Amino acid sequence: MTAEVPPDGELDPPGDPESVARAICLRQLDQRARTRSELAATLRRRGVPDDAATSVLDRFTDVGLIDDGALADGYAMAVHRERGLAGRAVAMKLRRRGIDEAAVQAALGQIDAESEARAARLLVARRRKSLQGLEPQAQARRLVGLLARRGYPPGLALEIVRESLDCPDIGDTADIAD
Repeated sequence: MTAEVPPDGELDPPGDPESVARAICLRQLDQRARTRSELAATLRRRGVPDDAATSVLDRFTDVGLIDDGALADGYAMAVHRERGLAGRAVAMKLRRRGIDEAAVQAALGQIDAESEARAARLLVARRRKSLQGLEPQAQARRLVGLLARRGYPPGLALEIVRESLDCPDIGDTADIAD
């Protein structure tokens, strides 16, 4: 005997919308931390009425199961340290996850200029190993590009690359763009 799957693919048992919303949120939070915005979008996609979704999300926020500020702080430092993202790139990722601007700014407060420069130096040092056979200009182009993709400002990227290549004659971005 096979269980019949509803036509929309919904596997949650029918029931009161708040119970369904609670079950969906708990399942999502069991996988990883989620923002309120991410959970709201999931509930909307799953057809949970807005009033039930709001009620459950408010309750989960009150008891601390949803804490966008703490999630932003932890996430910001993790991606900054582990992936070497600059503050600008971290902010963009947080905003994409639906974190409000106040929490984004608070999380970015942990990332100072010294920390960004240190992370950029580590990225450049790791990548240089794979660029050993290239001309200094080609290395500089690739390293500045790497830092730019990670959200570092051009001035800092150029300074770190010059320092790393011990090549003060690498001029401005126009020299590197050749």
